[in-house]
Amino acid sequence: MDCRVDGAEEVENERSSSPAGLQSPATDRNPSPPPEAADGKTDGDVDAIGDTVYSKHWLFSTLTRLIHMVTEHSEVNSEGPMQLPDDDEEDLCRVWDMAMDKDVAAFLQEFKATDILLGVIAKSRCPRLTEVCVGILGNIACFPDTCVTLSQNDDLGAVLLLLLGDTDPPTLLETSRLLLTCVSQKDVCSLWLQRIRQQTSVRSNLFFIMCSSTNTDLLEKVGELLDKLFDLDEELMKSWITAQPSEEEDGQSRLDVASCLLEAAKQLRAESPNGLEVYLHALQLLTTVDEGIQTLAATDGPGKAVWDFVCDVVCEDLCQPTDLPVVMQEQRSILVQAFAVLQALYRYQDQWCSRSDPSLPLIGTVLRVLQLQIEDRGSSKEGPKDEQLQTLAEITTEFLADICIHIPKDTVADLVKEGYLTEKSALTAAGSLVPNFRTSFQHLQSMLSETDPQMADMLRKQFPV
Repeated sequence: MDCRVDGAEEVENERSSSPAGLQSPATDRNPSPPPEAADGKTDGDVDAIGDTVYSKHWLFSTLTRLIHMVTEHSEVNSEGPMQLPDDDEEDLCRVWDMAMDKDVAAFLQEFKATDILLGVIAKSRCPRLTEVCVGILGNIACFPDTCVTLSQNDDLGAVLLLLLGDTDPPTLLETSRLLLTCVSQKDVCSLWLQRIRQQTSVRSNLFFIMCSSTNTDLLEKVGELLDKLFDLDEELMKSWITAQPSEEEDGQSRLDVASCLLEAAKQLRAESPNGLEVYLHALQLLTTVDEGIQTLAATDGPGKAVWDFVCDVVCEDLCQPTDLPVVMQEQRSILVQAFAVLQALYRYQDQWCSRSDPSLPLIGTVLRVLQLQIEDRGSSKEGPKDEQLQTLAEITTEFLADICIHIPKDTVADLVKEGYLTEKSALTAAGSLVPNFRTSFQHLQSMLSETDPQMADMLRKQFPV
């Protein structure tokens, strides 16, 4: 099952401001009015846009100047790099920030700004100019009405998908943000999914970014985009899992999706817990279809590498022995994704290696998470149940049941010896397993009878199954 329970992503969060420190106004407030309207005076040449103080005249002149600038450069030196003057960059960044306003976005759309920006992008020989133009379009797309109009431009759709093959990280970031905004809008997502299915370069370009980039922001946004695509379109996910690259494609595009997701997750592990969670969820989505399981479970597939990595994350980064229940609450979302991946892989483990028991630290972490949930329920007041905590309890219990159904005597003895299985954690395990997984509990109790009869008797008295 898909274990994401936090709901659909809010498009509102996809609005962006021009990067700070690059001739841009402050990004934590609405941008200042353009110079002509800053003093509040109006005349025949200055008209407010909607209910804002922004000037139509200033916006007209800025976009017109942009067209002339790009056209002149194209005519003089069509192949050489273009330098964006500081004053022009500052004005364009102001437009980028202004486009966060709904009235401005609607006016830009009415003024055919989409066509203007598309023409600039097509002719641009300046990465910064391309980035800013895509950023403006990204803010315009944050509003449902303007997103519909923008999305109906087939030429823009084609250009944006091709931009995923660009080499400039800021441009890739804004392009990914814009595409994520569009596929998150219910009225146009099917249109964008159709385009993405038809444009096969999207897959190879996203794969290349995931396995080669070290840019945290870019990896996060690409992960969110791919995760959203897979969540919306299972058939698209299946086709990307099974796609056979053509001979003319480069070596990077031959990488499988799981390996690329894993590489990006490794890059984000230390720097972005939220980004790591997104990639774990994408990996979990792969385990919900036969094609994904077959890829992960193949003898020479990435299953073992994914298992080792997620085990390290769970055992070394999450729910440490000294953590309080509140820490488990804070980590509940990423724990859900991590244990969902591990549980799915464990059930097919014997396909990519000889079946072996999970490491002692991993079993200890499963028991610790279950114990923290019990302590949390005991200390919290009655109220609405947290859906993610409920999901986490279900997954960890099922995972423990899978482990205990075949757990050997030696492993149980080592768990007791190393302090992972104590009377307290044994009671936690029993309380979790008995309601729905009695066979697993009985096997664990049987192994305990041979290794620690006293603990086994204690369980037998508390849970006379």
